[in-house]
Amino acid sequence: MMKIAVLCGGISPERDVSLSTGAQVAMALRKKGNPVALIDSAKDYPDDYEHLFTTETGEKGSGIGESAPDISLLAKRGGYFGKNVVNIIRSASIVFNAMHGAAGEDGTLQAVLDLMGIRYTGSGSKGCAMSMDKTVTKRLLAPVKNVRMPRGIHVMREEYEKDPEKVVKDTLSEVGLPLVVKPACGGSSVGVSIVTDAKGLKDAFELSLSYEPKAVVEEFVDGREFSCGVLGDMALPPIEIKPKSGFYDYRNKYQQGLTEEICPADITKAASDEMKLAALTVHRELGLSAYSRTDFRMTAEGVIYALEANTLPGMTAMSLIPQEAAAVGIGFGELCEKIIAESLKKYD
Repeated sequence: MMKIAVLCGGISPERDVSLSTGAQVAMALRKKGNPVALIDSAKDYPDDYEHLFTTETGEKGSGIGESAPDISLLAKRGGYFGKNVVNIIRSASIVFNAMHGAAGEDGTLQAVLDLMGIRYTGSGSKGCAMSMDKTVTKRLLAPVKNVRMPRGIHVMREEYEKDPEKVVKDTLSEVGLPLVVKPACGGSSVGVSIVTDAKGLKDAFELSLSYEPKAVVEEFVDGREFSCGVLGDMALPPIEIKPKSGFYDYRNKYQQGLTEEICPADITKAASDEMKLAALTVHRELGLSAYSRTDFRMTAEGVIYALEANTLPGMTAMSLIPQEAAAVGIGFGELCEKIIAESLKKYD
C-alpha cells in the first residue's frame, strides 16, 4: 500500500469543492487500506505529523455552500502553504492533487512539486497551464481535427475599465447575442453569465472581471449539455447534464437534487463516439495525463461543440467523472487508485 497525502482546500473560490473532493478521495483510499493524510494546504500542522497518515475512515465529506466561499482572509495570510504542509507532502509516496482552481490547476502547484521532486496525480505543469486559460485552449485547438469550439474573443479588465461602452459595443458586433461571459481561468462556473440582451452584458463583464483580469466571451451554443472524461487512454461514456432550472452554475452543480445527470447519455452511438474522440483529442493535444474531462454542447441539429477542458475534475459525491467511471464498472475507490496508477506513469 502507498503512503498518500491528499492535498486540498487552498485559497481559490473553489475551496469548498476542493475540501469536499479531498475528504471523499481520502476516505475512499483509506477504505482500500492505504495510509492517507488529508491535508488542507492553507492550514498549519504540528511538527509531529506522522499520525495524520491513517487508514481510519472517520472523516465526513465537507459540505459545499450554494455560492463560492469568501476566501479574502485566507488570501491575506501570506504564503500558499501552511506550516509543515510541505514537510508532510514530501514524506508521502505521492500527492493526490485535489486543489481545484487557481494555482492547483494552472500549473503553478505542479511546477513547485516538480522542483521539489514530489510526485503527484494528474497532468504536468505545461498541460495544466494551457488548459486552465480558456483563451490559450481555444487558440491551440482551433485548427485541430475532430474538435469544434464556439467562436469567441477575450476582454482584459484594463481594456474594459478604460472604455466600458466601447467594449460592450465591440463585443456585440463581434460575437452577437446570445453569448456567454466567463473568467478565462475559472472553474465550477464561478463568475459565468449567459447574456441574452445588451443591457445584461455590462453586468456580466463586471462579475467575470471581479474574479480575474481576463474574461472569455463566446457565442452561446443552445442545446443539450454533456461532459466526457478520459482515464488513461480510455474515453469514458458521455454524461448528459440537465439542470432543473437555469444553467449548470455553481449552485446547480453542487446542491443535491437541482440537476439530473444521465450516464450513459441517451444519444446515438455516432454522437457518443464523436464526443469520445473529441475528448481524447483534447486530452492528447494539450499534453494531459492520467485523467481529464471535456465539456460539450450539442445543438438540436446534432452539431457538437467542445467548450473547455478540465485537468482536475471534481471527485465529490455529485461529480461527473465518478458517475462516468461507474457506468463502465469502475467504483469510486478503484477510480482513485487508477488515477494514482496512471499518474505514476509520467515518472517512469
